[in-house]
Amino acid sequence: MPRLSCRTGLFTLALLTVPCALPAQDSPDERSARAIFAELVGINTTHEHGSTTLAARAVARRLVAAGLPARDVVVVGASPRRQNLVARLRGSGARPPILLLAHLDVVEARREDWSLDPFTLTEKDGYFYGRGSSDIKDMGAIFVQTLIRLKRERAPLDRDVILALTADEEGGDDNGVQWLLANRRPLIEAAYVINGDGGDPMMRDGQVHARNVQAAEKVYMDVRLEVDNPGGHSSMPVRDNAIYRLSAALSRLGAYQFPMRLNEITRAYFARAAAAEPDTIAARMRMVGESGDTAAMRRLAAGSAWYNAVLRTTCVATRLEGGHANNALPQTAAANVNCRLLPDEHPDAVVETIRRVVDDTAVQVTVTSPAVPSPPSPLIAEVLEPVDSITASMWPGAAVIPSMETGATDGLFLRNAGIPVYGVSGVPLEDGDVRAHGRDERIRVEAFYQGLEFTERLVRALASDGRTEGPTGGSITGRAATD
Repeated sequence: MPRLSCRTGLFTLALLTVPCALPAQDSPDERSARAIFAELVGINTTHEHGSTTLAARAVARRLVAAGLPARDVVVVGASPRRQNLVARLRGSGARPPILLLAHLDVVEARREDWSLDPFTLTEKDGYFYGRGSSDIKDMGAIFVQTLIRLKRERAPLDRDVILALTADEEGGDDNGVQWLLANRRPLIEAAYVINGDGGDPMMRDGQVHARNVQAAEKVYMDVRLEVDNPGGHSSMPVRDNAIYRLSAALSRLGAYQFPMRLNEITRAYFARAAAAEPDTIAARMRMVGESGDTAAMRRLAAGSAWYNAVLRTTCVATRLEGGHANNALPQTAAANVNCRLLPDEHPDAVVETIRRVVDDTAVQVTVTSPAVPSPPSPLIAEVLEPVDSITASMWPGAAVIPSMETGATDGLFLRNAGIPVYGVSGVPLEDGDVRAHGRDERIRVEAFYQGLEFTERLVRALASDGRTEGPTGGSITGRAATD
């Protein structure tokens, strides 16, 4: 339902006979989704001070109250405070299930850092504020409400729809997806996954211009560079200083760039994302997507940290330590180098490249957080066609773009388990105002309700032979993903 603003013209207001001071009337599904959203934000699920179990149980109560059998709504996990919610809405079973995935945990948020209470959902000036409002309790609430609506309407589904809301995605020892795969895999076994923690629609000047579908992600690896030295008294310095040797090694590494290259996902990304960019950038993106033009790749990478990260493996120093006293020569100096590998990059080759670039046998190079490869998911019409058609209906002109996440999600564990993952959030984010993990995290109120509509239509389409109902009840069929 469109939301009326006090900026709406007087003539329009007069026709609608809605006083400016009164809020627009939400639908029952919107009110329910907002209530679930508020409940989830209101539960502290940080690893340090909170519990995902409380949130999982709250969702379980709502789903059982909505009519899902208790046997199909389970709360399980590795530890009492790190439980996961897994629920199953049963269809005919003609096709294998799909899995909707979001995480319940959030990063820490201190009240003194925020202008609002981070653990209260606050609606202000057209935004929802709260920790997890964009990462990703918004999508958790939307997935829950989608199951509730499909159950209430007795939607004719030809496959089960599984919902998993999990623990410790943001950090900790009890990652919910890993635990479920290792201990209760039948609960989440699916043909593929729709991950709410990726593939965001993006807004510019209030208009959605790009609809991402995350089908791949880079691979995380930490490497430690360390120099050991006998040390000595600082009043008698010697040339062989551990800090200087480490500094020189880091300078060489900082000047090095890994080769640029494309994969199926990034090639499709540049080809399709060009439609949403200004002319000069669009032309270069088309050259990259269509022919892999290296000069265009260099220009894009030089002008954007994002394009640079999409086009190559990156390794960057993130932490330093060294010395043991102000009046002593350092006995050790060390740095953490964080690498984000392209999905097809071999980790051993990256480590050998670092050793070669460092070019100093006194600098020990050790992998401290091994790479966990994450193969790209195939771009299948079953997913892309309904995403394409619903996007065209809701956000005309927005480009549907297969994308590779430069960070990391729980999708990597599922991909490695042989289950394809597609990051498809429904909630548009604003270019330049992505506040996940930061102060005063927020999303637009309108974006939340758009996400609810998009997700409900998408899940209905994926679970009922590729067709979905438009907002006016008309049937919308899939449009070729290669249009």
